[in-house]
Amino acid sequence: MNNQIEQAIKFFKQSKRAVALTGAGISTPSGIPDFRSPSSGLWNKYDPMVVASIDGFKRRPEEFYRWIHPLADLILHAEPNPAHMALTELETHGPLKAIITQNIDLLHHRAGSSNVYEVHGHLRQATCLSCGYVTGAERMLVDFVATAEMPRCELCGDVLKPNVTLYGEVPPLNIFQAAEGWAATCDLMLVAGSSLQVMPVAELPLLARQNGSRLIIVDLLETYLDEMADLVIRGDVAEVLPQLSSSFVPQ
Repeated sequence: MNNQIEQAIKFFKQSKRAVALTGAGISTPSGIPDFRSPSSGLWNKYDPMVVASIDGFKRRPEEFYRWIHPLADLILHAEPNPAHMALTELETHGPLKAIITQNIDLLHHRAGSSNVYEVHGHLRQATCLSCGYVTGAERMLVDFVATAEMPRCELCGDVLKPNVTLYGEVPPLNIFQAAEGWAATCDLMLVAGSSLQVMPVAELPLLARQNGSRLIIVDLLETYLDEMADLVIRGDVAEVLPQLSSSFVPQ
């Protein structure tokens, strides 16, 4: 693996406009489970198309909140791990210009990264689907974890929905268009901790590759773009990325 990391460092040193695409795998070292892992338990008791779809939320929001409660507790107490910190260092001292993330856990921001595009939404806000009222979700999340009671709109009393993208919803258009712009114009894309199974985000590395960008994939599992990548590193992102970023941090 050392030779692969040296090659990745070489690619980054040749880059002027690098972009990272991160998925659930970058947050698993922080204790937030990958939704697709059989051992995570997130899908063991619930059908994701029922509890984590917009139609399911509208019909039975209590099922959504019952399912997400243990995950919300983990997110509330999670801390950025070495992989998040490494990307912050690559943004501060290296050629990394943007992070596109599928995660809703806010850990990139907490690690200090500044140019982050959350294509599946985030937990900073919640919206009432009845009256459209938007509120900050920080206090809401704390109260929900403590009481397990569904958060309700202070204006109309209906249930609040976190500003995250559920199955059946499209990603936030302005954020996704910005992400597409970065993918189309970067000269290096690093995919870290994403299995590249969720569309349309999974097409962004392909867009980058088609526009002449180099592609590095760091993940424990295979992806559909492995054969097109310039470099594939099978490893833990929390171990690989710090080795990559260390070459750019002033000693």
